[in-house]
Amino acid sequence: MRYDTVILGAGAAGMMCAAFCGGRTLVIDHARAPGEKIRISGGGRCNFTNIHAEPANFLSQNPHFCKSALARYTQWDFIALVDRYGIAWHEKTLGQLFCDGSSKQIVALLLAEMERAGAELWLSTTAQAVRHTGTGFALDLEREGKRHQITCANLVLAAGGKSIPKMGATGLAYDIARQFGLAVTETRPALVPFTFSDGRFKDLSGVSLPVRLSNARASFDEALLFTHRGLSGPAVLQLSSYWREGEAVLFNLIPGLPLFDILREQRQSSGRKALTTELARHLPARLVDFLKPVLGLDGNLADQSDARLAELCAALESWQVTPSGSEGYRTAEVTLGGIDTDALSSKTMEVKSVPGLYAIGEAVDVTGWLGGYNFQWAWSSGHAAGTAIAARPRRD
Repeated sequence: MRYDTVILGAGAAGMMCAAFCGGRTLVIDHARAPGEKIRISGGGRCNFTNIHAEPANFLSQNPHFCKSALARYTQWDFIALVDRYGIAWHEKTLGQLFCDGSSKQIVALLLAEMERAGAELWLSTTAQAVRHTGTGFALDLEREGKRHQITCANLVLAAGGKSIPKMGATGLAYDIARQFGLAVTETRPALVPFTFSDGRFKDLSGVSLPVRLSNARASFDEALLFTHRGLSGPAVLQLSSYWREGEAVLFNLIPGLPLFDILREQRQSSGRKALTTELARHLPARLVDFLKPVLGLDGNLADQSDARLAELCAALESWQVTPSGSEGYRTAEVTLGGIDTDALSSKTMEVKSVPGLYAIGEAVDVTGWLGGYNFQWAWSSGHAAGTAIAARPRRD
């Protein structure tokens, strides 16, 4: 069987690409259903883009690579597509857009766009081998116990990264890229919780508060969540993309709060109250109890000098901890790193040295922040490759 285009991966990027390729297009995936990461995202409501999406929100060894695709298919283009399908949505915090209903609506949208474009979808299908024929590509596939050999002029690597292996993530795109001589940058779990081997935060599990979390490379003002294994929440997930093993992270537990002035004022009016009682008005009580021996939170407020209050506030603004590690690919929302962008055209996503071979989405060394940015990269990169393929002359 011969196709114009074969896309490996029926995720966000692969299905988006199929909607634009034209010609005879086949999308294959080893999963039993398409768009599984879309389905589970955003608590089942899919954070499908972010109104603030721009190149600064993406990590890559080449920070300029994503600019072209993001500029030619923007968040507003995808929002317009969502609106055309009558899918109701709302903005949560920091420009994050979610479906009012279900993430399955986004999957259905993409399937409808694929059907409109005439693309086929083969699920429960694995690629046993991929070869270059000189004029195109040949693939040996296994589908429901049967073997198929197909050829195509264009091959798109859209199989994602290594994150969430229980959903079938394998790193297939990296293996095929290496087979064709492409470099793959270091890959790491990203948007992932921190863990602590000593279980120090177990008693704080479930406590949440707004913080400023930072290291030498980045800083985020978002929520922190303590878990029985360590630290999570948006602030932690964001910083995890910039963190390396053995590094400390710095917490400001009172960002934007003039706590020193508040404590001085309260010392005048209610100084006989315990210091911990006053702090519990501004921080979760369980966290104050946890910090009591760590920061020496003893005595009444009246017993604290200005110097002691300043010292205490400084400690709350610069609480430093060193994670033992992270939850790894098991819970990581995305994979940091991937196919080296030096090998690709930023306009078409085509491999410069192998005409007809493309790489898109999470498989590429472009990783977005938490909050809909990675989906926007899927839409933008899928559109870039799909429209480039549609513009290529077809061979009979």
